[in-house]
Amino acid sequence: MKKIAVFGSGSWGTAISLLLVRAGHKVSLIGIFSDEIELMKRKKENTQYLPGCFLPDEITPTTDLKEIDAEAVFISVPSHAVRESARLIKPYLRPGCIIINTAKGLEENTGLRLSQVIEEELPDHLIAVLSGPSHAEEVGRDVVTAVAVAAKDIKVAETIQDLIMTPKFRVYTNLDMIGVEMGGSLKNIIALCTGILDGMNPKDNTKAALMTRGLAEMTRLGVAMGGQTETFYGLAGIGDLIVTCTSLHSRNLRAGRALGAGKPLDEVLREVGMVVEGVRATKVAFELSKKYGISMPITEQAYKVLFEGLSPSEALENLMMRGKKHETEDMGILGR
Repeated sequence: MKKIAVFGSGSWGTAISLLLVRAGHKVSLIGIFSDEIELMKRKKENTQYLPGCFLPDEITPTTDLKEIDAEAVFISVPSHAVRESARLIKPYLRPGCIIINTAKGLEENTGLRLSQVIEEELPDHLIAVLSGPSHAEEVGRDVVTAVAVAAKDIKVAETIQDLIMTPKFRVYTNLDMIGVEMGGSLKNIIALCTGILDGMNPKDNTKAALMTRGLAEMTRLGVAMGGQTETFYGLAGIGDLIVTCTSLHSRNLRAGRALGAGKPLDEVLREVGMVVEGVRATKVAFELSKKYGISMPITEQAYKVLFEGLSPSEALENLMMRGKKHETEDMGILGR
């Protein structure tokens, strides 16, 4: 049994805590809102973010940042809170502990991947990234799941693999941190767009085309930034894309459906009640596509719908009327 800390008491932080207990560890689940933590202690359940999942005695909900002193620390907060969280926990970290980021997004003002953000704030610590098709609602209930853990050093990735792998939670190692992080970030854009299509009441053909071409542009940008093509055809790429585009657990899908039905963005975000990472990711990815000179037509049209008032029907028409293309053009496949 190892002492592990999870910073972030939302749905994913709670699910990770339950996973760690199943793997045989004692967990400090650390939040910053005392009323939420006290409710979790009293109810033995995260009634707001992960209802129906009982919290065993091996999980200690707390606001005490001294509990960050652990052998490994998972950061499970929304992407926009990662930098602030890293700064907050820095004074309490044990020398040599590994930091594992579970958020899927990009920093809005800098365009940095979240591991880069953490590296800037915590340069003395080893960092790993956990990603893949893994909704908190299902991990919390011990549904069979497979994910990828990425690090620059294979020994770090293998340490996390050993730490969290269970009979129902399979972990694959990967050295492509860029690809794993970009897959986890960009799939949220395509899921949001899939939801918009749902709200417009399309047929299966349309959604299948969107998801497939979405994967193509995810791969183009990720490879341009240094990721490996193969990663986007694995758990952190196509795996996460499938689950986020098809599951009712997906906030991005639910938000997209409301947008496709004609609701304004601010109203949609209020109704969802939790962070919709695809909105921020669209803005950042659109800027990155211009920086790297990468064609991302779906992301471009999503940006115009979200931030420039373009209607979803006009965006779909713009995509369908683009110039003729070879299917594998710019996908890292031609010329092999």
